[in-house]
Amino acid sequence: MADYIPFVLNALTLISLLMVVSMGLAIIFGLMNVINLAHGEFITIGAFTLVTVQAAGGSFWLALLIAPAVGYIIGLVLERLLIARVYADPLHAILATWGLSLIIQQVLQLVFGAAPQPVTGPFPGSVELFGANYPAYRLFLIAVSLAIFAATVVLFRKTRFGLDLRASIQSAEMASVMGIDPARINARAFAFGAALAALAGVLLAPLTSVTAYMGINYLARSFFVVLVGGAGSVGGVAAGSGLIGGLETFLSYQIPATMAQALVLIMAVVILRFRPKGIVPA
Repeated sequence: MADYIPFVLNALTLISLLMVVSMGLAIIFGLMNVINLAHGEFITIGAFTLVTVQAAGGSFWLALLIAPAVGYIIGLVLERLLIARVYADPLHAILATWGLSLIIQQVLQLVFGAAPQPVTGPFPGSVELFGANYPAYRLFLIAVSLAIFAATVVLFRKTRFGLDLRASIQSAEMASVMGIDPARINARAFAFGAALAALAGVLLAPLTSVTAYMGINYLARSFFVVLVGGAGSVGGVAAGSGLIGGLETFLSYQIPATMAQALVLIMAVVILRFRPKGIVPA
């Protein structure tokens, strides 16, 4: 049994990460129908927030609180200045967010340099589970990711903000008649998606190399999680993350990791061919 524990926990780690990374995109793309190619850069912003906080003598926990606020503020500003102007034209949204991603990458590289930045996690060492040793930080990541996902589900299903957002998505005109300001709701939703991505960046940073281009590795995965799970479906994020993360972990034990990622993306395309609305359609 001890031989299977690391495999199961590695799969849960990747699935948990994909859930947090993709939840922000599910809000922006799945619910707001904005193809945000700069989503990966908000993950990078969160990771570099951790770099900055720890370089200034702060802790991982402080960065975990600051990063979502940084992502929210930057997302709110960019939505008002740029994204709000391209809602009606998906092609312009693609071009605008792609250009934005390139700008953020270059700014981060100019400020921090091209070399990977050092960060430290809050839990060194490992924990013994059923006869197998497993890194303590990865166990923490699984737990906190599930908590974030659950809190986000509650926010969108049980709060006034979630109700207003869903009403605005279904019919902006009718929502306006009911006293809802769709422009304000869209701005808050985009900013919240950016905050979730920045939070994911902090959680991801201790496990990977923190560079200006780290977010690119998670952009395609996030889109496939949302599409395969079901665009506009919060439950679809969990289903898509489980499928993509589980398959990638399993294949990584059999073949090189890069080939495993490529095969998973091919499988995702095949699934979308037969289930274009995803596993859990909205």
